[in-house]
This record gives sequence, C-alpha cells and structure tokens, in this order.
Amino acid sequence: MATIEHSAILHAPPERVFALLERIEDFADYSDLIESIEPLGNRRYRWHVHAVGMDWTFDVMITELSAPQRLAWESVEGVRNQGSYLLTPVPEGTQVLLTLEYRIKNRLVEKAVNRAAQPLVNKVSRQILDRVAARL
Repeated sequence: MATIEHSAILHAPPERVFALLERIEDFADYSDLIESIEPLGNRRYRWHVHAVGMDWTFDVMITELSAPQRLAWESVEGVRNQGSYLLTPVPEGTQVLLTLEYRIKNRLVEKAVNRAAQPLVNKVSRQILDRVAARL
C-alpha cells in the first residue's frame, strides 16, 4: 500500500474542527474532485470521485470516531484505502494530520494513480481543510 500524509493548522479548537470533519456527507462540498457521498447507514458511505480522468466509486466504513482527536476509515468495496485525521491542539488552534493508504489492483492504473496521487491527495486535502477553515 502507498501512504500519503498531509498536514495543516486550522485556527480553531479541535472540538470545532472535529465537528465539521465528522459530517462525512459534507465532504462533497469541500472538494471539487468529490462528486457525491451517499450515506448507507451503519457508519458506511459511498464515495463518487472523479480523478486522473477516471470515475472512482468506493464504499467506506468509519472505523473510529474519537472526538475530538481522531477520525478513521477504511474502504469495504471499490478502491482499497484506509486513512485517518488526527487532530492535535497547538497554540495556533489545531494541527490536522491526514494519513491515507491505498492499493489499486490494476498495475497500469496503479502507475498512473501513483504519479498523480501525492499532488492529488494534497490538493483534495488542502481544499477540504481550507473549506472547513472557512466554515469555522
């Protein structure tokens, strides 16, 4: 599995940041690449993403909701991925660390995604955290 990390500081306390991050269905409003997120019940969501010229669909289950420190997930169908947001109080507000691991079975697609993944995930993460910060 490839691992990507992205970190940012948001100028709000962890409780406020976490309250927005735990609203998973709102992530479609936070990034141009996330087309929609369907709640499926039991902490499961179906993500529809358009990236690297392709449409991606995957079902994700929230595996941990430990307010206001950690939100974690893993895919249960589609693109294999797992990740977490770790929130740490800092003097400026909250440091948010996104860690994302993914695996793609198709070697040709995997090569294309690996080339694009780091800047792509950084772009999505930056968009998400910028738009969360704007809502704070």
